[in-house]
Parts: sequence; C-alpha cells; structure tokens
Amino acid sequence: MTQKKQYSAEFKAKVALEALKQKYTINQLSTQFSVHPNQIMNWKKQLTTALPGIFSNGKAVDAKSDEELKARLYQEIGQLKMELDWLKKKAVLFS
Repeated sequence: MTQKKQYSAEFKAKVALEALKQKYTINQLSTQFSVHPNQIMNWKKQLTTALPGIFSNGKAVDAKSDEELKARLYQEIGQLKMELDWLKKKAVLFS
C-alpha cells in the first residue's frame, strides 16, 4: 500500500502562486515540483477562492464573534439580575 504524500502549506502556496503567475504551464510546474497537474490546479483554485478574504480585514469574523460575545454577556446579565432580585427578596425576609 502506498502512502499519500503530504505537502506543507508553504509548499502548496509556492506552487499555487507559480501556477497563478502563468509563467510556466501546469505540466512544467508538475514536472518541476513533482506534483500531479490536477493537484496544482486544486491548489490554484483554493488560492484564488481564498484571496478576496485576505483583504476583508477579518470584519466578517470579528462581527460574528462580537455577536456571540454580546449574546453570552446578555445571558449572563439576565442571570445575575435574577439572582440579585432573589437575594433582595430573601434579604427583606431576614431583616
């Protein structure tokens, strides 16, 4: 049984960038880097798909995490308010 080759992210990026430059054909890059042409095309596609997200400054991710944080904090505020009200009622009984 043959074991699958695993490539580092840096290597994949290097090969995908070379494919994106179109200075060499996919077959030439395949020979140069000893990678199947279909794999190079997949990495190139992944790179071109991910590129627009690089320039978004992570605003979409930040907005989602902010919303999750707000929801969690509002839940905690509600719980603390209920506990405070309960303690106030009990304090009246004991005084």
